[in-house]
Amino acid sequence: MNVVGDLLEKTCKEMIRTILCCIDSATKGTIYRIGPMPQLQAIRITSGVREDGTDQIRWGLPSVSDYNYPGKSWEQYRDRPNHVLEAMGWCVERQKSWTADNPFEDVRSVGKQLRGEIEDFYHMEPVLVPKKDLYGACHGRVELPEDWQGNPIWHDSPYVVAAVVKIHFKPYTLKRNDRSTKIIKELSRSLGTEILSLSLRETLFRAQKEFTRQRLHSCESLAHELRNAFIKFGFIVSAINAEMGILRGYWEDHLRRVFPDLEWKEKILGRLNVLISQHRSGLGENPEWKKLAEALVKEQTELVALQLLPAQAEQWVRHKIRPKWKRLLVEYKGLGKDEEEIVRLLGRLRDSLWLGMNPEILRQAEQIPRDLRDRWPPLVYSYYTAEKLPPLREVLQWLEHPDLPVPHKLQIRKVLNCLKAMVEVVPEMEERTNRILLSLKSGGLQGPPIPEALDHYCGSMGAGGSYLDPDELISMSI
Repeated sequence: MNVVGDLLEKTCKEMIRTILCCIDSATKGTIYRIGPMPQLQAIRITSGVREDGTDQIRWGLPSVSDYNYPGKSWEQYRDRPNHVLEAMGWCVERQKSWTADNPFEDVRSVGKQLRGEIEDFYHMEPVLVPKKDLYGACHGRVELPEDWQGNPIWHDSPYVVAAVVKIHFKPYTLKRNDRSTKIIKELSRSLGTEILSLSLRETLFRAQKEFTRQRLHSCESLAHELRNAFIKFGFIVSAINAEMGILRGYWEDHLRRVFPDLEWKEKILGRLNVLISQHRSGLGENPEWKKLAEALVKEQTELVALQLLPAQAEQWVRHKIRPKWKRLLVEYKGLGKDEEEIVRLLGRLRDSLWLGMNPEILRQAEQIPRDLRDRWPPLVYSYYTAEKLPPLREVLQWLEHPDLPVPHKLQIRKVLNCLKAMVEVVPEMEERTNRILLSLKSGGLQGPPIPEALDHYCGSMGAGGSYLDPDELISMSI
């Protein structure tokens, strides 16, 4: 047993004060803690000395003592052959009191006798605590200390020694089994009850502390996993913009059919790739030129495949394509007459990126209803974020328009509606999750549980509020 703290010291002081008040001949009291098992370290907790002629008690520990912290281990004070016997060993091992009513002949005061010191008249009483009360159902499996022959002590006893009380008396005022020793024995039982209570409180405190530690660890682990999940939810916005890219592609395909003579980016970039291919042999003479030409072909082909917003495509051209062409035009002199065409193509490339929302072109597209020409391009050529979702509701409405030139409108509308519902519910789920984690850390549970947010999320999926199966979502995206 390992009972520490101010409460134990306060309890022991009350015990000593009571004994000294009840027994006039008692002059000093000391209480030793015994434990834990099986080391049975004996450590002096506190001492109280009665001031001469008064009832005042002076508290404190001797400056030098074998039993001051860290105390003596069981191997040091137990009975063993060829060793000075100690009263502490008798009380602990045999769970019996020891009365030194004649210290000059006391066999357990030989140590002081050999040093020429005079031992007080004293009585030592073990404080017993039931094993069953202290260790519960596991008391039979507790590791017991051993005597010098290797036999476990207290094997047949229902008690363990939790402490030892030592009371000093005025000379020749103490007799074995007198009223004073009986008072000490009775009060030691009360101390045993107090120590048991403190031990249980300490055990409960340690259990609560460990539970709190595990709870905080679980909260941190859960928060980490949820944080990763919410980060992944952030890719839903990317999925929305990818769907909008598909819609832009359908819109531009329709404009190509309406205006077949327009010069789109695909045509310009394709011609630039052809010009590079025509000069492949000359560019191959220099490893740097060859590497530059291959990078240009790759990036121009990639720009054709990507459904970027015009502003994003401009950045692509400005940072990836134009610098490489500029370097080739400066360093490679074999382009000849193609140099002027390349410059013209690069000049027209920027305008080609904005054809899908060019107001002059849209004004001439009389085949498309005017309301569609006015509202659809600003919607489809926008970048959407979690904070910029209201326009997406208008996109969903326009996807019901019969003249909108988009195949599979119903399926795309379902996918966008599903993604929009997920983006909208994520902040609510994150806020509720943070509130619940905070409540768990503080030991309580407040606010609506996560399943409510999930129910709302699932109920919002699909067109008309119906749940959209994940397999169906994947097939629609394809």
